[in-house]
Amino acid sequence: MVCTIDHLASGAGLAALDRGGSAADAAIAANAVLAVTAPHACGLGGDLFALVHDGDGAPEALNASGRAGSGADPVRLRAEGHDRMPFQHDIRSVPVPGCADGWLALHARYGRLPFADLLAPAARYAEEGFPASPALAPAAGVLPGVGGPLEPGDLVRRPGVARALRALADGGRDGFYLGEFGRGLLALGRDGAVGGSAAGEYSDDDLARVNAGWVEPLRARAYGHDVWTVPPNSQGYLVLLALAIADGLDLPADPADPLWAHLLAEAARAAGHDRPDVLFEGAPMKEVLASADARRAGIDSGRRARLRDLVAPGDTTYLCAVDADGMGVSLIQSNAAGFGSMLFEPATGINLHNRGLGFSLVPGHPAEYGPGRRPPHTLAPVLVTRPDGSLRTVAGTMGGDSQPQILLQVLTRLLAAGQAPGEAVAAPRWRLGPGLTGFDAWSTPDEASLDVEEGEPWSQGLRQRGHEVRPLPYGGSFGHAHLIDVRPDGVLAGAADPRALISSVAAR
Repeated sequence: MVCTIDHLASGAGLAALDRGGSAADAAIAANAVLAVTAPHACGLGGDLFALVHDGDGAPEALNASGRAGSGADPVRLRAEGHDRMPFQHDIRSVPVPGCADGWLALHARYGRLPFADLLAPAARYAEEGFPASPALAPAAGVLPGVGGPLEPGDLVRRPGVARALRALADGGRDGFYLGEFGRGLLALGRDGAVGGSAAGEYSDDDLARVNAGWVEPLRARAYGHDVWTVPPNSQGYLVLLALAIADGLDLPADPADPLWAHLLAEAARAAGHDRPDVLFEGAPMKEVLASADARRAGIDSGRRARLRDLVAPGDTTYLCAVDADGMGVSLIQSNAAGFGSMLFEPATGINLHNRGLGFSLVPGHPAEYGPGRRPPHTLAPVLVTRPDGSLRTVAGTMGGDSQPQILLQVLTRLLAAGQAPGEAVAAPRWRLGPGLTGFDAWSTPDEASLDVEEGEPWSQGLRQRGHEVRPLPYGGSFGHAHLIDVRPDGVLAGAADPRALISSVAAR
């Protein structure tokens, strides 16, 4: 089974499984198609994280997020008057993209089919064309060569992306990072872009450095299961911490009860209020995850807590796949904000992410922008195992800062309330107000509103408990969550989020 936001991508993943490929092969094939058909969410100019469960026990965790170039200079940014990283139109918010390195690392360890075969469907769509999805069509005019907004179904071609995919397939890592794409990225970093004084952002050595590595996953016990994620610089720890906090609360059995939404929202707030201080590459997470009891103690079932009183020691795409041998892959890949930095490598037309927005410009901060550093990341894939170590669920979502909050709700519905995957994924959600950009929800956490989707049953009860409730339309601003659940009898039950408009579950 394969779940993605696009039927073309799900179909490519399923075709890889039909040819004897592994779940990792399916994930790569699906992600490669998404890199062509969903540039508003992901692509070769972005980063990647993944979890892989192969057999019983702990999964393997892959961090394929890129690093700032050797010319990164926080002093210069501060001298220009910046107190935070530029959001878009500035090359300094573009770390070297890690997506291609991630695909190669995933294939090297778990692939069965030839790597070139996995990229072939994506290269074909890029060269021959694909129909613009309802999500892409209105904004497609920003893509080089398109010229303006499209109607859903209009044909889109991306020949430069096709060349980049074939260069990666034929020449491996050097074909991409040291080829046409890499040369264009060096030129952008040398000549600057809009905002200009970023000359010399990257060096040849920056592009020669591999961005992907296997790391030890984080684990927390919740609802009788082990939940796993990727360690910092991913914010995945917030999913684990919020679940551990919620598991000790007296949750109502019915998710329609306003108390259910209140307690989970308070668990998310208690987990995340100090994220700007504790999220950075290499952060010591043992102490943070061990603080669940202390954070839970500040939660009141009758009112919204003041976070300053607590004491504590999208855009993006997600996809998942499970193969016939039981291997499960939970993969998330992102440009950060929509099309990312709104900068495009000039030769291939690949849009570049703006994940560098996660860096701090506070002097001495452990996540301060600087050469070779990885920025704090919102990407937070999860994987759930049963007490015997067998695979239960692969799950994830897009949604910027809201990703852990969305997964907290979906997994609580699935694991605690016993809802089916389709019910858990499609149900209305809440989220903490995302701030101005969707990536600064924790800058003033006590002022954040509680946004709720239309059709939810909680508003009155939440207002009575002191929440500022803001109703919003049901849709993609509340994430695109997908999951595959492995039932005890081995049957796979999957759901792709209807908020993605063309989301697809493909199963054999």
